[in-house]
Amino acid sequence: MNGKNNIAIGFLVMGLFMAYGFLLIYLRDFAPNAKEWAESYSNGKHFESRLAHVHGNLFAFLNILMGYLLLHFQDKIKNTKTISWLALTGLLMPIGILAELYLGMSPILVLIGAIAMTASVVWMGISFLNFKNINND
Repeated sequence: MNGKNNIAIGFLVMGLFMAYGFLLIYLRDFAPNAKEWAESYSNGKHFESRLAHVHGNLFAFLNILMGYLLLHFQDKIKNTKTISWLALTGLLMPIGILAELYLGMSPILVLIGAIAMTASVVWMGISFLNFKNINND
């Protein structure tokens, strides 16, 4: 079923990145080096972690929204499976940022995820532009 996995995985990933937000709050306010962490707001690990947190929640929300739309308009949109998989692959972007930050990995996952999510969003937009009569359900 195209879209169902986007919704389910989107909610799960959003929950994980929301929980990651609690870790960021701890690091900013309660950790032993909280002052240094807060002072590095716009650079280094602090910036990268916030970037992952924001993009993780945004891309999770995009998956929820796109999954819903794919389910609702599956008879009017072509290539729903491809759009669905591209959106899910887009989640590699924020995961890749964390992998870079904590594991020292290359940014390849970030690039793959960013390209996949952008492609899925553009493809979805084109699909909606191609609707002949969206109000005749």
